[in-house]
Amino acid sequence: MTPCDKILKAALDNKADIIGLSGLITPSLDEMIFVAKEMERLAIKIPLLIGGATTSRTHTAVKIAPRYSAPVVHVLDASKSVVVCSQLLDENLKDEYFEEITEEYEEIRQDHYESLKERRYLTLSQARKHSFHIDWLAEPPPVEPSFLGTRVFEDYDLQALVGYIDWKPFFDVWQLRGKYPNRGFPKIFDDKSVGEEAKRLYDDAQNMLRALIGEKKLRARGVVGFWPAQSEQDDIHLYPVGSEPRATQPIATFYGLRQQAEKDSASTDPYLCLADFIAPLHSGLRDYLGLFAVACFGVEELSRAYEEQGDDYSSIMVKALGDRLAEAFAEELHERVRRELWAYCGSEELDVADLRRLRYGGIRPAPGYPSQPDHTEKLTMWKLADIEQCTGIRLTESLAMAPASAVSGLYFSNLKSKYFAVGKISKDQVEDYALRKNMSVAEVEKWLGPILGYDTD
Repeated sequence: MTPCDKILKAALDNKADIIGLSGLITPSLDEMIFVAKEMERLAIKIPLLIGGATTSRTHTAVKIAPRYSAPVVHVLDASKSVVVCSQLLDENLKDEYFEEITEEYEEIRQDHYESLKERRYLTLSQARKHSFHIDWLAEPPPVEPSFLGTRVFEDYDLQALVGYIDWKPFFDVWQLRGKYPNRGFPKIFDDKSVGEEAKRLYDDAQNMLRALIGEKKLRARGVVGFWPAQSEQDDIHLYPVGSEPRATQPIATFYGLRQQAEKDSASTDPYLCLADFIAPLHSGLRDYLGLFAVACFGVEELSRAYEEQGDDYSSIMVKALGDRLAEAFAEELHERVRRELWAYCGSEELDVADLRRLRYGGIRPAPGYPSQPDHTEKLTMWKLADIEQCTGIRLTESLAMAPASAVSGLYFSNLKSKYFAVGKISKDQVEDYALRKNMSVAEVEKWLGPILGYDTD
Protein backbone atom coordinates (compact mmCIF):
# COMPACT_ATOMS: atom_id res chain seq x y z
CA MET A 1 0.00 0.00 0.00
CA THR A 2 1.49 3.34 -1.06
CA PRO A 3 1.78 5.70 1.97
CA CYS A 4 -0.38 8.84 1.98
CA ASP A 5 2.56 11.24 2.26
CA LYS A 6 4.21 9.66 -0.79
CA ILE A 7 1.01 10.01 -2.85
CA LEU A 8 0.47 13.66 -1.91
CA LYS A 9 4.13 14.59 -2.37
CA ALA A 10 4.15 13.07 -5.86
CA ALA A 11 0.90 14.87 -6.72
CA LEU A 12 2.22 18.25 -5.57
CA ASP A 13 5.71 17.79 -7.06
CA ASN A 14 4.22 16.87 -10.43
CA LYS A 15 1.45 19.50 -10.26
CA ALA A 16 -1.18 16.79 -10.77
CA ASP A 17 -4.60 17.86 -12.02
CA ILE A 18 -6.33 14.86 -10.41
CA ILE A 19 -5.42 12.26 -7.77
CA GLY A 20 -6.70 8.70 -8.25
CA LEU A 21 -6.82 6.09 -5.48
CA SER A 22 -7.42 2.41 -6.21
CA GLY A 23 -8.30 -0.06 -3.46
CA LEU A 24 -8.18 -3.83 -3.88
CA ILE A 25 -8.48 -5.00 -0.27
CA THR A 26 -10.49 -3.89 2.80
CA PRO A 27 -7.75 -1.87 4.62
CA SER A 28 -7.50 0.34 1.52
CA LEU A 29 -10.89 1.81 2.44
CA ASP A 30 -9.62 3.29 5.70
CA GLU A 31 -6.48 4.54 3.98
CA MET A 32 -8.62 6.37 1.39
CA ILE A 33 -10.51 8.12 4.19
CA PHE A 34 -7.18 9.12 5.75
CA VAL A 35 -5.89 10.49 2.43
CA ALA A 36 -9.06 12.59 2.01
CA LYS A 37 -8.67 13.96 5.57
CA GLU A 38 -5.02 14.82 4.93
CA MET A 39 -5.86 16.57 1.66
CA GLU A 40 -8.43 18.67 3.52
CA ARG A 41 -6.00 19.43 6.36
CA LEU A 42 -3.33 20.54 3.88
CA ALA A 43 -5.89 22.66 1.97
CA ILE A 44 -5.29 20.73 -1.25
CA LYS A 45 -8.05 21.32 -3.80
CA ILE A 46 -7.23 18.64 -6.38
CA PRO A 47 -10.20 16.42 -7.41
CA LEU A 48 -10.03 12.91 -5.92
CA LEU A 49 -11.08 9.84 -7.92
CA ILE A 50 -11.89 6.61 -6.06
CA GLY A 51 -11.90 3.17 -7.70
CA GLY A 52 -10.89 -0.46 -7.33
CA ALA A 53 -12.49 -3.78 -6.46
CA THR A 54 -13.13 -3.07 -2.77
CA THR A 55 -14.72 0.37 -3.30
CA SER A 56 -18.32 1.38 -3.95
CA ARG A 57 -20.33 4.50 -4.68
CA THR A 58 -22.02 4.22 -1.28
CA HIS A 59 -18.75 3.96 0.66
CA THR A 60 -17.34 6.90 -1.30
CA ALA A 61 -20.41 9.04 -0.64
CA VAL A 62 -20.79 8.08 3.04
CA LYS A 63 -17.22 7.73 4.26
CA ILE A 64 -14.85 9.64 1.94
CA ALA A 65 -16.63 12.59 0.31
CA PRO A 66 -17.67 14.26 3.62
CA ARG A 67 -14.00 14.44 4.65
CA TYR A 68 -12.89 16.53 1.66
CA SER A 69 -14.39 19.77 0.38
CA ALA A 70 -13.07 19.41 -3.18
CA PRO A 71 -14.64 16.95 -5.66
CA VAL A 72 -14.60 13.25 -4.72
CA VAL A 73 -15.94 10.90 -7.40
CA HIS A 74 -16.30 7.12 -7.43
CA VAL A 75 -15.38 5.70 -10.84
CA LEU A 76 -16.69 2.22 -11.60
CA ASP A 77 -13.92 1.27 -14.01
CA ALA A 78 -11.06 2.79 -15.97
CA SER A 79 -13.14 3.35 -19.10
CA LYS A 80 -15.44 5.74 -17.18
CA SER A 81 -12.57 7.82 -15.77
CA VAL A 82 -11.95 9.61 -19.09
CA VAL A 83 -15.42 11.17 -19.08
CA VAL A 84 -15.20 12.08 -15.38
CA CYS A 85 -11.74 13.63 -15.76
CA SER A 86 -12.76 15.67 -18.79
CA GLN A 87 -15.70 17.16 -16.87
CA LEU A 88 -13.62 17.88 -13.76
CA LEU A 89 -10.98 19.69 -15.84
CA ASP A 90 -13.32 21.62 -18.13
CA GLU A 91 -13.60 25.22 -16.84
CA ASN A 92 -17.12 25.49 -18.27
CA LEU A 93 -18.39 22.21 -16.82
CA LYS A 94 -16.54 21.48 -13.58
CA ASP A 95 -18.62 23.61 -11.17
CA GLU A 96 -21.92 22.28 -12.45
CA TYR A 97 -20.58 18.70 -12.43
CA PHE A 98 -19.31 19.06 -8.84
CA GLU A 99 -22.69 20.40 -7.75
CA GLU A 100 -24.43 17.47 -9.44
CA ILE A 101 -22.11 14.93 -7.75
CA THR A 102 -22.56 16.66 -4.36
CA GLU A 103 -26.35 16.40 -4.62
CA GLU A 104 -26.20 12.80 -5.81
CA TYR A 105 -23.90 11.76 -2.95
CA GLU A 106 -26.10 13.53 -0.39
CA GLU A 107 -29.05 11.43 -1.62
CA ILE A 108 -26.93 8.27 -1.36
CA ARG A 109 -25.98 9.18 2.21
CA GLN A 110 -29.61 9.76 3.19
CA ASP A 111 -30.67 6.45 1.62
CA HIS A 112 -27.82 4.68 3.41
CA TYR A 113 -28.75 6.02 6.84
CA GLU A 114 -32.43 5.23 6.26
CA SER A 115 -31.55 1.65 5.29
CA LEU A 116 -29.56 1.25 8.53
CA LYS A 117 -32.68 2.21 10.48
CA GLU A 118 -34.91 -0.18 8.53
CA ARG A 119 -32.57 -3.19 8.51
CA ARG A 120 -33.36 -5.83 11.12
CA TYR A 121 -31.02 -8.41 12.64
CA LEU A 122 -31.31 -11.47 14.77
CA THR A 123 -29.15 -11.42 17.87
CA LEU A 124 -26.09 -13.64 17.50
CA SER A 125 -27.58 -16.20 19.91
CA GLN A 126 -30.81 -16.28 17.86
CA ALA A 127 -28.86 -16.71 14.62
CA ARG A 128 -26.90 -19.59 16.17
CA LYS A 129 -30.17 -21.30 17.12
CA HIS A 130 -31.14 -21.14 13.44
CA SER A 131 -27.83 -22.45 12.10
CA PHE A 132 -27.51 -24.95 9.26
CA HIS A 133 -28.21 -28.37 10.75
CA ILE A 134 -26.47 -31.52 9.52
CA ASP A 135 -27.47 -34.86 11.05
CA TRP A 136 -23.88 -36.00 11.38
CA LEU A 137 -24.73 -39.48 12.66
CA ALA A 138 -26.97 -40.12 9.64
CA GLU A 139 -24.33 -38.87 7.19
CA PRO A 140 -21.53 -41.02 5.74
CA PRO A 141 -18.48 -40.46 7.99
CA PRO A 142 -16.03 -37.75 6.84
CA VAL A 143 -13.36 -39.03 4.45
CA GLU A 144 -9.77 -38.91 5.70
CA PRO A 145 -7.36 -37.22 3.24
CA SER A 146 -4.60 -39.31 1.63
CA PHE A 147 -2.07 -37.44 3.79
CA LEU A 148 -2.13 -35.08 6.76
CA GLY A 149 0.09 -32.04 7.09
CA THR A 150 1.37 -30.14 4.04
CA ARG A 151 2.54 -31.00 0.55
CA VAL A 152 4.41 -28.46 -1.59
CA PHE A 153 4.06 -28.37 -5.38
CA GLU A 154 7.21 -26.95 -6.97
CA ASP A 155 7.41 -25.75 -10.56
CA TYR A 156 3.88 -26.92 -11.41
CA ASP A 157 3.20 -27.73 -15.06
CA LEU A 158 1.73 -24.53 -16.52
CA GLN A 159 0.65 -26.29 -19.70
CA ALA A 160 -1.63 -28.52 -17.61
CA LEU A 161 -3.41 -25.39 -16.35
CA VAL A 162 -4.25 -23.80 -19.71
CA GLY A 163 -7.45 -25.82 -20.15
CA TYR A 164 -8.70 -24.57 -16.78
CA ILE A 165 -8.39 -20.87 -17.62
CA ASP A 166 -11.60 -18.88 -17.25
CA TRP A 167 -11.39 -16.29 -20.03
CA LYS A 168 -14.34 -14.10 -19.03
CA PRO A 169 -12.41 -12.19 -16.30
CA PHE A 170 -9.58 -11.75 -18.81
CA PHE A 171 -11.87 -9.76 -21.11
CA ASP A 172 -13.21 -7.84 -18.10
CA VAL A 173 -9.66 -6.54 -17.48
CA TRP A 174 -9.77 -4.99 -20.95
CA GLN A 175 -13.32 -3.63 -20.44
CA LEU A 176 -14.66 -5.87 -23.21
CA ARG A 177 -18.19 -7.12 -22.54
CA GLY A 178 -20.51 -8.58 -25.11
CA LYS A 179 -24.23 -7.86 -25.06
CA TYR A 180 -26.84 -10.60 -24.62
CA PRO A 181 -26.82 -13.25 -26.08
CA ASN A 182 -23.08 -12.82 -26.72
CA ARG A 183 -21.87 -12.51 -23.15
CA GLY A 184 -19.04 -14.63 -21.81
CA PHE A 185 -16.46 -16.75 -23.58
CA PRO A 186 -16.43 -17.73 -26.45
CA LYS A 187 -19.77 -16.07 -27.33
CA ILE A 188 -18.14 -12.65 -27.02
CA PHE A 189 -16.46 -13.25 -30.41
CA ASP A 190 -19.91 -13.07 -32.05
CA ASP A 191 -20.74 -9.68 -30.57
CA LYS A 192 -21.07 -6.97 -33.24
CA SER A 193 -19.50 -4.19 -31.20
CA VAL A 194 -16.60 -5.91 -29.41
CA GLY A 195 -16.31 -9.34 -31.04
CA GLU A 196 -13.57 -8.49 -33.51
CA GLU A 197 -11.45 -6.70 -30.90
CA ALA A 198 -11.99 -9.54 -28.41
CA LYS A 199 -10.80 -12.13 -30.96
CA ARG A 200 -7.69 -10.09 -31.75
CA LEU A 201 -6.95 -9.73 -28.03
CA TYR A 202 -7.49 -13.46 -27.46
CA ASP A 203 -5.11 -14.36 -30.28
CA ASP A 204 -2.46 -12.06 -28.79
CA ALA A 205 -3.01 -13.69 -25.41
CA GLN A 206 -2.58 -17.16 -26.90
CA ASN A 207 0.68 -16.15 -28.55
CA MET A 208 2.03 -14.65 -25.33
CA LEU A 209 0.86 -17.65 -23.30
CA ARG A 210 2.72 -20.04 -25.60
CA ALA A 211 5.88 -17.95 -25.28
CA LEU A 212 5.61 -17.60 -21.49
CA ILE A 213 5.20 -21.35 -21.03
CA GLY A 214 7.58 -22.47 -23.78
CA GLU A 215 10.38 -20.16 -22.65
CA LYS A 216 9.70 -20.90 -18.95
CA LYS A 217 9.35 -17.22 -18.09
CA LEU A 218 6.76 -17.94 -15.39
CA ARG A 219 6.74 -20.50 -12.58
CA ALA A 220 3.82 -21.90 -10.61
CA ARG A 221 4.26 -22.99 -7.02
CA GLY A 222 1.79 -23.91 -4.29
CA VAL A 223 1.01 -25.83 -1.13
CA VAL A 224 -1.90 -27.96 0.09
CA GLY A 225 -2.46 -29.03 3.69
CA PHE A 226 -4.97 -31.11 5.65
CA TRP A 227 -5.56 -31.37 9.41
CA PRO A 228 -8.01 -33.05 11.79
CA ALA A 229 -10.73 -30.49 12.52
CA GLN A 230 -13.80 -30.07 14.72
CA SER A 231 -16.25 -27.21 15.03
CA GLU A 232 -17.29 -25.51 18.23
CA GLN A 233 -20.13 -23.03 17.81
CA ASP A 234 -18.91 -20.64 15.06
CA ASP A 235 -15.24 -21.66 15.09
CA ILE A 236 -13.18 -24.49 13.61
CA HIS A 237 -10.37 -25.98 15.69
CA LEU A 238 -7.48 -27.83 14.05
CA TYR A 239 -5.55 -30.53 15.90
CA PRO A 240 -2.15 -32.23 15.71
CA VAL A 241 -1.97 -35.30 13.46
CA GLY A 242 -2.70 -38.47 15.43
CA SER A 243 -4.23 -36.69 18.43
CA GLU A 244 -7.58 -37.19 20.14
CA PRO A 245 -9.37 -33.83 19.64
CA ARG A 246 -11.43 -34.04 22.83
CA ALA A 247 -8.26 -34.50 24.88
CA THR A 248 -5.94 -32.14 22.99
CA GLN A 249 -5.48 -28.39 22.67
CA PRO A 250 -6.02 -27.07 19.11
CA ILE A 251 -2.93 -26.03 17.14
CA ALA A 252 -4.96 -23.41 15.26
CA THR A 253 -8.47 -21.98 15.14
CA PHE A 254 -10.35 -20.47 12.21
CA TYR A 255 -12.97 -18.05 13.48
CA GLY A 256 -16.31 -17.84 11.70
CA LEU A 257 -18.86 -15.11 11.06
CA ARG A 258 -22.55 -15.95 10.94
CA GLN A 259 -25.37 -14.44 8.89
CA GLN A 260 -27.51 -12.13 11.02
CA ALA A 261 -29.63 -10.00 8.68
CA GLU A 262 -33.24 -11.05 9.19
CA LYS A 263 -34.60 -13.15 6.34
CA ASP A 264 -38.10 -12.99 4.91
CA SER A 265 -40.74 -13.91 7.50
CA ALA A 266 -41.85 -16.86 5.37
CA SER A 267 -38.29 -18.12 4.92
CA THR A 268 -37.00 -21.22 6.67
CA ASP A 269 -33.45 -20.67 5.41
CA PRO A 270 -30.76 -21.13 8.06
CA TYR A 271 -28.30 -18.46 9.19
CA LEU A 272 -25.05 -19.83 7.82
CA CYS A 273 -21.49 -19.92 9.13
CA LEU A 274 -18.58 -21.94 7.70
CA ALA A 275 -18.28 -23.86 10.98
CA ASP A 276 -21.68 -25.46 10.23
CA PHE A 277 -19.96 -27.64 7.61
CA ILE A 278 -17.45 -29.28 10.00
CA ALA A 279 -18.45 -32.04 12.45
CA PRO A 280 -18.84 -30.63 15.99
CA LEU A 281 -16.38 -31.61 18.69
CA HIS A 282 -19.17 -33.21 20.74
CA SER A 283 -20.26 -35.45 17.81
CA GLY A 284 -17.37 -37.85 18.30
CA LEU A 285 -16.84 -37.92 14.52
CA ARG A 286 -13.39 -37.10 13.16
CA ASP A 287 -13.52 -34.45 10.48
CA TYR A 288 -10.87 -32.60 8.48
CA LEU A 289 -10.17 -29.18 7.01
CA GLY A 290 -7.81 -28.35 4.16
CA LEU A 291 -6.10 -25.21 2.96
CA PHE A 292 -4.15 -24.13 -0.10
CA ALA A 293 -2.10 -21.26 -1.47
CA VAL A 294 -0.92 -21.07 -5.08
CA ALA A 295 0.83 -18.41 -7.12
CA CYS A 296 2.34 -17.60 -10.48
CA PHE A 297 5.86 -16.17 -10.07
CA GLY A 298 7.73 -13.92 -12.47
CA VAL A 299 4.76 -11.81 -13.56
CA GLU A 300 5.80 -8.56 -11.84
CA GLU A 301 9.33 -8.71 -13.23
CA LEU A 302 8.11 -9.25 -16.79
CA SER A 303 5.44 -6.57 -16.48
CA ARG A 304 8.01 -4.08 -15.20
CA ALA A 305 10.39 -4.92 -18.04
CA TYR A 306 7.65 -4.25 -20.61
CA GLU A 307 6.82 -0.94 -18.89
CA GLU A 308 10.46 0.14 -19.07
CA GLN A 309 10.37 -0.59 -22.81
CA GLY A 310 7.25 1.59 -23.15
CA ASP A 311 5.13 -1.47 -24.00
CA ASP A 312 2.11 -0.93 -21.73
CA TYR A 313 -0.03 -3.35 -23.76
CA SER A 314 2.27 -6.31 -23.07
CA SER A 315 2.70 -5.19 -19.46
CA ILE A 316 -1.06 -5.38 -18.85
CA MET A 317 -1.32 -8.58 -20.88
CA VAL A 318 1.25 -10.50 -18.82
CA LYS A 319 -0.45 -9.40 -15.57
CA ALA A 320 -3.84 -10.51 -16.87
CA LEU A 321 -2.45 -13.89 -17.95
CA GLY A 322 -0.62 -14.34 -14.64
CA ASP A 323 -3.89 -13.82 -12.77
CA ARG A 324 -5.70 -16.28 -15.04
CA LEU A 325 -2.99 -18.93 -14.55
CA ALA A 326 -3.11 -18.54 -10.76
CA GLU A 327 -6.89 -18.97 -10.77
CA ALA A 328 -6.55 -21.96 -13.13
CA PHE A 329 -3.97 -23.45 -10.74
CA ALA A 330 -6.47 -23.14 -7.87
CA GLU A 331 -9.19 -24.76 -10.00
CA GLU A 332 -7.03 -27.66 -11.21
CA LEU A 333 -5.59 -28.32 -7.75
CA HIS A 334 -9.06 -28.33 -6.17
CA GLU A 335 -10.09 -30.96 -8.72
CA ARG A 336 -7.06 -33.06 -7.72
CA VAL A 337 -8.00 -32.62 -4.06
CA ARG A 338 -11.54 -33.88 -4.67
CA ARG A 339 -10.41 -36.82 -6.82
CA GLU A 340 -7.13 -38.02 -5.28
CA LEU A 341 -5.52 -35.93 -2.52
CA TRP A 342 -8.64 -36.03 -0.33
CA ALA A 343 -10.63 -38.28 -2.66
CA TYR A 344 -14.03 -37.48 -1.19
CA CYS A 345 -15.36 -37.29 -4.78
CA GLY A 346 -13.10 -39.92 -6.35
CA SER A 347 -15.47 -40.71 -9.22
CA GLU A 348 -16.19 -37.08 -10.14
CA GLU A 349 -16.50 -36.45 -13.87
CA LEU A 350 -16.99 -32.75 -14.58
CA ASP A 351 -16.08 -30.66 -17.59
CA VAL A 352 -14.76 -27.10 -17.38
CA ALA A 353 -18.27 -25.64 -17.80
CA ASP A 354 -19.41 -27.64 -14.76
CA LEU A 355 -16.48 -26.27 -12.75
CA ARG A 356 -17.46 -22.71 -13.71
CA ARG A 357 -21.00 -23.41 -12.46
CA LEU A 358 -19.60 -24.74 -9.13
CA ARG A 359 -21.16 -28.16 -9.63
CA TYR A 360 -18.42 -29.92 -7.72
CA GLY A 361 -18.76 -31.31 -4.19
CA GLY A 362 -17.34 -29.28 -1.31
CA ILE A 363 -16.18 -25.66 -1.35
CA ARG A 364 -12.97 -23.59 -1.22
CA PRO A 365 -13.89 -20.25 0.41
CA ALA A 366 -11.19 -17.64 0.92
CA PRO A 367 -10.66 -15.14 3.75
CA GLY A 368 -11.64 -11.67 2.58
CA TYR A 369 -14.51 -13.02 0.47
CA PRO A 370 -18.27 -13.23 1.23
CA SER A 371 -18.30 -16.45 3.32
CA GLN A 372 -15.56 -15.09 5.63
CA PRO A 373 -14.86 -11.40 4.93
CA ASP A 374 -12.05 -11.14 7.49
CA HIS A 375 -8.63 -10.98 5.82
CA THR A 376 -6.86 -11.54 9.16
CA GLU A 377 -7.79 -15.23 8.97
CA LYS A 378 -5.01 -15.51 6.38
CA LEU A 379 -2.50 -15.01 9.19
CA THR A 380 -3.60 -18.33 10.71
CA MET A 381 -3.26 -20.07 7.33
CA TRP A 382 0.23 -18.69 6.75
CA LYS A 383 1.44 -19.66 10.22
CA LEU A 384 -0.15 -23.12 10.24
CA ALA A 385 1.19 -24.22 6.85
CA ASP A 386 4.36 -22.08 6.89
CA ILE A 387 3.22 -20.80 3.51
CA GLU A 388 5.79 -18.05 2.96
CA GLN A 389 8.71 -20.33 3.81
CA CYS A 390 7.64 -23.23 1.60
CA THR A 391 6.21 -21.33 -1.39
CA GLY A 392 7.51 -17.75 -1.31
CA ILE A 393 3.96 -16.36 -1.22
CA ARG A 394 3.94 -13.65 1.43
CA LEU A 395 1.35 -11.39 3.00
CA THR A 396 1.70 -7.61 2.74
CA GLU A 397 0.93 -5.24 5.63
CA SER A 398 -2.65 -4.98 4.32
CA LEU A 399 -2.82 -8.80 4.04
CA ALA A 400 -2.90 -8.87 0.27
CA MET A 401 -0.84 -11.68 -1.25
CA ALA A 402 2.46 -11.14 -3.00
CA PRO A 403 2.96 -11.95 -5.79
CA ALA A 404 -0.38 -10.48 -6.82
CA SER A 405 -1.11 -13.46 -9.10
CA ALA A 406 -1.97 -15.67 -6.14
CA VAL A 407 -5.01 -17.50 -4.74
CA SER A 408 -5.55 -19.05 -1.32
CA GLY A 409 -8.40 -20.53 0.65
CA LEU A 410 -9.79 -23.36 2.76
CA TYR A 411 -11.10 -26.75 1.64
CA PHE A 412 -14.37 -28.18 2.98
CA SER A 413 -15.34 -31.70 1.92
CA ASN A 414 -18.91 -32.01 3.20
CA LEU A 415 -21.22 -32.35 0.21
CA LYS A 416 -23.81 -30.12 1.89
CA SER A 417 -21.35 -27.25 2.25
CA LYS A 418 -22.16 -24.27 0.07
CA TYR A 419 -20.91 -20.81 -0.80
CA PHE A 420 -22.81 -17.96 0.84
CA ALA A 421 -22.42 -14.32 1.80
CA VAL A 422 -22.31 -13.43 5.50
CA GLY A 423 -23.87 -10.06 4.67
CA LYS A 424 -24.24 -7.28 7.22
CA ILE A 425 -23.70 -8.11 10.89
CA SER A 426 -24.60 -6.27 14.09
CA LYS A 427 -22.44 -5.06 16.95
CA ASP A 428 -23.13 -8.01 19.28
CA GLN A 429 -21.42 -10.32 16.78
CA VAL A 430 -18.51 -7.93 16.31
CA GLU A 431 -17.98 -7.81 20.08
CA ASP A 432 -18.23 -11.60 20.40
CA TYR A 433 -15.86 -12.12 17.46
CA ALA A 434 -13.35 -9.64 18.92
CA LEU A 435 -13.41 -11.49 22.25
CA ARG A 436 -12.85 -14.89 20.59
CA LYS A 437 -10.00 -13.55 18.45
CA ASN A 438 -8.45 -11.55 21.29
CA MET A 439 -8.68 -8.35 19.25
CA SER A 440 -10.12 -4.96 20.12
CA VAL A 441 -13.58 -4.11 18.81
CA ALA A 442 -12.08 -1.15 16.93
CA GLU A 443 -9.57 -3.42 15.18
CA VAL A 444 -12.29 -5.87 14.16
CA GLU A 445 -14.45 -2.99 12.90
CA LYS A 446 -11.53 -1.81 10.77
CA TRP A 447 -11.19 -5.18 9.03
CA LEU A 448 -14.93 -5.82 8.75
CA GLY A 449 -15.93 -2.28 7.76
CA PRO A 450 -17.85 -3.20 4.58
CA ILE A 451 -20.14 -5.68 6.40
CA LEU A 452 -20.94 -3.66 9.53
CA GLY A 453 -24.68 -3.15 9.91
CA TYR A 454 -24.17 0.02 11.93
CA ASP A 455 -22.29 3.29 11.64
CA THR A 456 -19.07 3.56 13.65
CA ASP A 457 -18.79 7.37 13.37
